[in-house]
Amino acid sequence: MIEITAQTEPSQVFVQTDTEWKALERVREGEWGTTGIAISLEKEGDATAVVLEAPVTPIRTIKLRWNEPPPCSLRILGDHWERAYGDLEWRGIVAERAMPWYFLAHNGVRTDGFGVMTGARSFCYWQLDTGGLTLTADVTSGNAGVRLGKRRLQAATIMTMRGKEGESPFEAAKRFCSVLCEKPVLPKQPVYGGNNWYYAYGNSSHEAILEDSRFISSLSSHASNRPYMVIDDGWQYISGKGGNGGPWVGNAKFPDMERLAGEMKGLGVKPGLWCRPLLTAEDVPAGWIRYTTADGHVLDPSIPEVIEHVRGSVKSMVGWGFELLKHDFTTFDLLGQWGFTMKSKPNSLPQAFRDGSRTTAEITLDLYRAIAEASGQADVIGCNTFSHLSAGLFEIQRTGDDTSGRWWERTRYMGVNTMAFRMPQHNTFYSHDADCLGLTKEVPWELNRQWLHLLAGSGTPLFVSVAPNSTTREQQAELRRAFEMAAIEQQPAEPLDWLETTCPSRWLMNGKEIDYDWNKLSIEVLEEKESSWWR
Repeated sequence: MIEITAQTEPSQVFVQTDTEWKALERVREGEWGTTGIAISLEKEGDATAVVLEAPVTPIRTIKLRWNEPPPCSLRILGDHWERAYGDLEWRGIVAERAMPWYFLAHNGVRTDGFGVMTGARSFCYWQLDTGGLTLTADVTSGNAGVRLGKRRLQAATIMTMRGKEGESPFEAAKRFCSVLCEKPVLPKQPVYGGNNWYYAYGNSSHEAILEDSRFISSLSSHASNRPYMVIDDGWQYISGKGGNGGPWVGNAKFPDMERLAGEMKGLGVKPGLWCRPLLTAEDVPAGWIRYTTADGHVLDPSIPEVIEHVRGSVKSMVGWGFELLKHDFTTFDLLGQWGFTMKSKPNSLPQAFRDGSRTTAEITLDLYRAIAEASGQADVIGCNTFSHLSAGLFEIQRTGDDTSGRWWERTRYMGVNTMAFRMPQHNTFYSHDADCLGLTKEVPWELNRQWLHLLAGSGTPLFVSVAPNSTTREQQAELRRAFEMAAIEQQPAEPLDWLETTCPSRWLMNGKEIDYDWNKLSIEVLEEKESSWWR
């Protein structure tokens, strides 16, 4: 295996300034330095903190290198920066592969873990090659090196885990995730219900949401854990006028959001609401704006007044009576790209932050804390949010890119892959939401029915997106059974064949092995399978 622990000193230490790379000299045990720059590795029990001091020189990157060749027979599983994009898998050693936050190494006997603790103040990724292991900590502030002054930055805390013989890779992965996040924040009850996006795609209204609420409520008989009905993009003032940002007040189709929330509760659902907190069409002070696009102004969250503006918007929305807040797009608005294109360079924007004394990760954490605090008792779903920075702050994380109500292949490669490979993070980082069932005529029911069953029995959040009066009696019966299952605590599902495929079909759920076929099947075969699913 890779015989490196959090306590093992690196062979080499490098830093990148705004102008050059520098190799640091080992000063003494746990300390490296060059003129005006120092790196300390400070042991904290089984972990090691990476601490940077650079009073004058702006620093962009820290690299720690261990020159210890691993065995070439390893199978490696990495993570993603934010959501997964259908491409997570156990692979061999790929030298150029950037593995954000943590990775697992399996040798056929045991599974070891290498990572940084959640809440890191830098964007960390690992790379494994045939010559050794590299940890990179990106400490930039926007497009420039962070200017720390007299401040000591604890950029990350390294944690490793030696696996146990006889422990499955899934058990090891779940155990390692529980080590990386000391205090996950979880929903008060199992999460399930409706979301209007994958059938309405933003075309909705006050009256339409009430119809959605009646239908979703009718599918649940649970007295103490009622389903959510989440109003996705399309309710806000700017919707239909270009862009999907603020101000966060209802448009002409949603004239009274507080009344709507109250009416939804009266119909037996818990109201939820979507927003994009960093984009707005409002006339805000010029100093608040980091950059402007055709869709509006993207705000600079390094500015205290912007944080208070976001905090006030969140308080207003939950103050209307919404019990769940889904916030979206912060990764894209902060760094200018989606997670699947980031690889070893998370930031693609040329703009700096106003406050260059804090790293982008620190600025992101401050934004996330403000949203979490302002949400009060409401549950929060982070969508397009950094996984490792969301853990311990938000109850629910959208762990994969969008599924679809129009194209089954997208649901398969985004939804099923995400469900399997982010499952170790469920209840260890947050509640893991692999995204919706989009129940429409454009997606074969034979396939969607299997996705519904996996969602319902997995122990993870179940959201369905379905137009009222568009379902058959059979589909309504299936939805009721799924809601009955999702409303109560379930043992988290385990993908049994995830070492061999990117789209696991064999699952262990509630002590029972279930086989799915994610290809298009005949109705007869599915009905034969179906007879045993819900028992």
